[in-house]
Amino acid sequence: MNLSSLTAVIVAGGKGLRMGTSLPKQFLPLKELPVISYAIKAFLDCFPAIQIVLVVPKAHIPLAESCLELFRDTEQPIIIAEGGETRFHSVRNGLKAILQPGIVFVHDGVRPFVDMDLIKRCYKQALEKGSAIPALPVSDSIRCWNGSKYIAIDRTALRSLQTPQVFQTNLLLSAYQQNYQEGFTDEATVVEAMGGAIHLIEGSKNNIKITTPEDLLWAEYFLKQ
Repeated sequence: MNLSSLTAVIVAGGKGLRMGTSLPKQFLPLKELPVISYAIKAFLDCFPAIQIVLVVPKAHIPLAESCLELFRDTEQPIIIAEGGETRFHSVRNGLKAILQPGIVFVHDGVRPFVDMDLIKRCYKQALEKGSAIPALPVSDSIRCWNGSKYIAIDRTALRSLQTPQVFQTNLLLSAYQQNYQEGFTDEATVVEAMGGAIHLIEGSKNNIKITTPEDLLWAEYFLKQ
């Protein structure tokens, strides 16, 4: 398997509702660059020949095209795919750009601090096992509603999942032939519904997802360090 068979589908479908801004969060400036540009750069730094597919809502395509001016000199032109009604449909649209077997990364465009170590570890495990899902232990105490009250549950058995979620392409493409189900919250749930195996891998605490103004402030502080 060679580098030309690597694809990163970067999903940037957010509307910025929790951020409280008219500009979608993936296009907000973070140290003068759009949030989305950091994830794109991370994958290109790690694998310069990787095919990037950026999935955005139709209304945001002009914004995406403007952001991609930063990456005019990539080895392969970055593809823009139109988002769908849900994350499932958006990812499925992005996967249409894959033309040969290989490895596919699916990443949240608002996780700007994915690093080379995580990308490469996920790639290596997906080659060996078929999938790699970054995950972190849950550190907070957790309670679950049982219908009448909140009860404590054992947090040691819980994991918080991140992206990139990484798969051999034949596994992920087959899974996305299914019809949509409400329980499809990420790529792992889609693959599991088809009977595919999911293999977790240690995530990164820095790999945060920007969804609120406080997250953006933390990201700006992180970059200053």
